Amino acid sequence: MDRRNLTVLKEFILTGIEGHPELRVPFFGLFLIIYITSVVGNLGMIILTKVDNRLQTPMYFFLRHLAFIDLGYSTAVGPKMLTNLITNQNTIPYHWCATQLAFFIMFIISELFILSAMAYDRYVAICNPLLYTVIMSHKACWALVTIPYFYSAFLSLITTIKIFLSSFCGNNVISHFYCDSLPLLNLICSSTQEIEWIVLIFSAFNLVSSLLTVLVSYIRILVAILSMNAADGRQKAFSTCGSHLTVVVILYGTLFFMYVQPKSSHSFETDQLASVFYTLVIPMLNPLIYSLRNKEVKSALRKSGWIIYSNYT
Repeated sequence: MDRRNLTVLKEFILTGIEGHPELRVPFFGLFLIIYITSVVGNLGMIILTKVDNRLQTPMYFFLRHLAFIDLGYSTAVGPKMLTNLITNQNTIPYHWCATQLAFFIMFIISELFILSAMAYDRYVAICNPLLYTVIMSHKACWALVTIPYFYSAFLSLITTIKIFLSSFCGNNVISHFYCDSLPLLNLICSSTQEIEWIVLIFSAFNLVSSLLTVLVSYIRILVAILSMNAADGRQKAFSTCGSHLTVVVILYGTLFFMYVQPKSSHSFETDQLASVFYTLVIPMLNPLIYSLRNKEVKSALRKSGWIIYSNYT
């Protein structure tokens, strides 16, 4: 029976953005603009932090990886969502669904730990400036991004394999606009208790451990800033943390809104809106926040713009 279910099921149907079929074209235009802005912004940030000599510090090393991750998980969801909106065919092949789920889980977990690594980097820079180059060495920076990549890839593969080796019932309709683990669990005929425990335990660990690192880092940073005598020093320290803190508040605020509020206060439309926000809008906002709030990035952008202008005149 299980083998028959696995071979018969060739595709899933994504419900997409439900409730407003007349808004498909406006939604397509809006989400296309958001996705293109995200791709251009994150690719631009990756290239800028790679080629500009003034941005070759640990802070911008982590920012480059944050941009890569944002580009990754928005691309895992965005193109298929846009295709479904414009073609009105909400199907996704079985193996594509598994691939989308695997990449999305990997990138979203990586984002949490890269943000915590960035918070630790700011803590070292402000609280231990004399030892900054020693603590945040090239090897240490690579370790702080490589370990989350391997861990998130491992967890992503476990979750995806466990789900897609299970037997699905005849119903292949996923109540979402992309392949997510929780809607897929509702379609499984066999027991999902083991998978649910894996998702619950590791989701709690990922959120709590990464958020705890961020909170401890910023508490230590705040104590250090308040102990500074010079107002210029305090302002400079706050300015170096402002962009990162804004990104952290937006991401964790959205995740807590989705997963911490009581189920009785959930509605399908608000959950979909929150999902759109953290899968498409946040990857678009992150490079904009760092471009608008970071003086070094703005200076590098102006310099790059002037060089391009000079080459064409």
